[in-house]
Amino acid sequence: MRERDGSRLRRPRHEMPDFVREALMASGLMPRYLERPPYQQNDYIGWITQARRDDTRQKRLQQMLDELARGDVYMKMPWRPSASGRA
Repeated sequence: MRERDGSRLRRPRHEMPDFVREALMASGLMPRYLERPPYQQNDYIGWITQARRDDTRQKRLQQMLDELARGDVYMKMPWRPSASGRA
């Protein structure tokens, strides 16, 4: 697999838009976001930014924030970090 930014992602890495960064910082959830594996970070950003309507982007952003706050959910599916500390 080809390495990109220290991860094994094969698909393009989505850049985090300012409104997502600001929401993560304001909610205090940036550390939880950064603890997630790179594929989850990338999936969240891509999913949020690909929404055509602003209200849809905001709804998806809120879902991500809620899931990060809970800590045991990823895209409405149960999730938990691996025992080794790397997900």
